[in-house]
Amino acid sequence: MERALIDQSSPAVSARGADLDPEIRRFVTEMGVAFGRYPKFNDLSPVEMREACEVVRAPWAAGGPVMVRRIDRVVPTPVGDVRVRVHDPSVRPGKPALIYMHGGGWKLFSIDTHDRLMREYAARADVVVIGVDYALAPEAKFPIAQRQVAHVVRWAREHSAELAVDFNRIALGGDSAGGNLAITTALRLREDGDLSSVRALVLNYAAIDVYCAPEGLQRYGHEGYMLGADEMQEFWRDYLRGREDERNPLACPIHADLRGLPPTFMVIPECDILSEQNWRLARKLQNAGVAIEASFYKGASHSFLEAMSIAAISNTALDDTAHWLRQALG
Repeated sequence: MERALIDQSSPAVSARGADLDPEIRRFVTEMGVAFGRYPKFNDLSPVEMREACEVVRAPWAAGGPVMVRRIDRVVPTPVGDVRVRVHDPSVRPGKPALIYMHGGGWKLFSIDTHDRLMREYAARADVVVIGVDYALAPEAKFPIAQRQVAHVVRWAREHSAELAVDFNRIALGGDSAGGNLAITTALRLREDGDLSSVRALVLNYAAIDVYCAPEGLQRYGHEGYMLGADEMQEFWRDYLRGREDERNPLACPIHADLRGLPPTFMVIPECDILSEQNWRLARKLQNAGVAIEASFYKGASHSFLEAMSIAAISNTALDDTAHWLRQALG
């Protein structure tokens, strides 16, 4: 794991955010100012970090579409209870469902920080979005969160009538660490012979591999962007149980046999240390015979979807995904 994110031997030079879309640069700047109110953020405990993140992200989760129904539930699983939030955008029964996992390095954020993002998907695609507040690292190591998500998929199928969803049309999605949980949960369900109702995957700048390309680390892993090289290294260290998990396909899906996975839509921003590994995954999915659409957003950063209140490119990406979901889920 040390090799993966400390190797910054590339001659690439950081543009310090100058290559970002101007509206995304404003988003990154305002986020930086907000976190600047916590000068010793890295010295906080995980619980204190999460509390600070809830405050910083709250303005970006506000506003947006109003749901006809919003329900919070607690789903019991074999590895702990999980809070879920159901966003229903319309009275039309039998809609598809998108089970969505928030990002935050498996360590931070919640269904509250990503509330608007989920409501935007619900409204634009006319799907029921079920957000999962999975257990966070380092208190909960791999594979606890993944096992919880797999159980939520089964719960959603069993309660499809109550949720007003079609249990045969379920998608899994997520951003960053949540994207990792989306594809690795699909792999776990496939192992269990239980993947049949998962009809689609949405992977937004997903964490796929502990290895990041040196050029991307040098250019995008420092000041001016949303996800730092050292930060990503710490996230992996807190999530995995040890070095042996680095090549476990259920933790790092770049090492997985991807055959049989459902059609997949990938959101890949230009200015992100994870973009190169997302392109590697896209090629591997294609070679495995998976129907894959990889959508590239020039000038976008990690987390850029959350800037939909100020950034046109974020809304373009949301609309692209919603259009694809409508087609993939019928």
